Amino acid sequence: MAPPRVEQDSLGPREVPDTAYWGIQSLRARENFPVSGLKASPYLIRAYALLKLACVRANVEKGGLDAERGRALAQAAEEMADGRFDSEFVVDVFQAGAGTSFHMNVNEVLTNRALEIQGKSRGDYREMSPNDHVNRGQSTNDTYPSAAQVATILAFRDLGKAVATLVASLRKKGSEFAEIPKAGRTHLKDAMPVTLGEEFHAYASALEHVVEALPTVERALAELPLGGSAVGSGVNSVPGFRARAVEEYARLTGLPLTVSRDPFETMQSRWPLGLASAWLRTLALELIRIANDLRLLSSGPATGFDEIRLPEIQPGSSIMPAKVNPSAAECLDMISFHVVGSDVATALAVSAGQLEINVMMPLAAYEVLFSSSILANYLPVFARTCVDGIGVNRSRVEKYLVESAALATVLTPRLGYLKVAELLHEAEHTGRPVKELLVERGLLSREEVESLLGDAALLKLTRPVP
Repeated sequence: MAPPRVEQDSLGPREVPDTAYWGIQSLRARENFPVSGLKASPYLIRAYALLKLACVRANVEKGGLDAERGRALAQAAEEMADGRFDSEFVVDVFQAGAGTSFHMNVNEVLTNRALEIQGKSRGDYREMSPNDHVNRGQSTNDTYPSAAQVATILAFRDLGKAVATLVASLRKKGSEFAEIPKAGRTHLKDAMPVTLGEEFHAYASALEHVVEALPTVERALAELPLGGSAVGSGVNSVPGFRARAVEEYARLTGLPLTVSRDPFETMQSRWPLGLASAWLRTLALELIRIANDLRLLSSGPATGFDEIRLPEIQPGSSIMPAKVNPSAAECLDMISFHVVGSDVATALAVSAGQLEINVMMPLAAYEVLFSSSILANYLPVFARTCVDGIGVNRSRVEKYLVESAALATVLTPRLGYLKVAELLHEAEHTGRPVKELLVERGLLSREEVESLLGDAALLKLTRPVP
């Protein structure tokens, strides 16, 4: 094994493993913050690589960087964007404020790879510097939030596809169950009938409405502080760098990125990440509601609703034979609970900005990207292992439907609210069906009862009134 190389930063020399592309500042961060073992999201690494590529090209074009170094750094950035150096990001997600440690991890990997491309030794920062060349006209303060916001857009687009997969499964079940009337429930008490299909279509519609808000979130994230350098003024950058870097970044990512309207505001405030986190929370809340409905509707079989049957994907108990739990829905709940909790952490991080910078950016970026990733990973699995295989216990559905005293609500135009209430109380206390009481009391004939409360009438009741 080759001996370590010696690198120098402003605090002095340190030995760095000769095989590492990361350098001395990454080494210090790894030693200073051995917190969680969690590392940066691949979305953030790719977004940062493309940002650095855009900045290299803008600097070469505007005279801030020579062409020879520019070519080597551009190749290194392209390789980083392709994922070649993902294992070289050794800084914990909990790190020094603002993300300086991770930013320097990026700069050092790019520098050492570019030196290697030029046939020079890693760590020879006299030839190429992580600060003077890779970071020309930039700061952590403008590059980290810019990369985090682009990473979030990219992650959300993948998450949107995952949500669409779940929506398609829910729509399919909605169509399959379209002609199955069932007892509705409000306050968990008997209510007017719906169809099982309408319930599933409503789940899909809720998720579609959440996704419809995504373009607004993307527009907020697409306005970047890139080029603002330390405080927004763009100090140490060459004229024209800001606009050209953002333009090239937009081209590389295929995203509608724009230069910030107020560069000082976009240095101070991380509200776009707060908005992104709030969107994730809203999605998670809907997923929790849907998962809990599925758990409730499938509860039992002997002591619960047992109206639907979820696929049996694994044994549910180490002690009770044949017990099978709604494991997929339980997992979705746990993931969504985590997303809601992450939103709290993000909200605190976003609110913690002071004067010209928010130093809690790494936490906000991590929480948003992690939440997005776990949802994107699991929603297609949930669609496949749970929703696609849901069946109906028709006998239980029909039993609850015909026994629901709430059906008598349709009698109020004929008999009046108080008379129907009296009938319902008698039915509840005696256990006798409302239909029998109506005929016995001479309030309606059997034919009239059937026309109002029969199968055809019940299905018609589930259709929305125009």
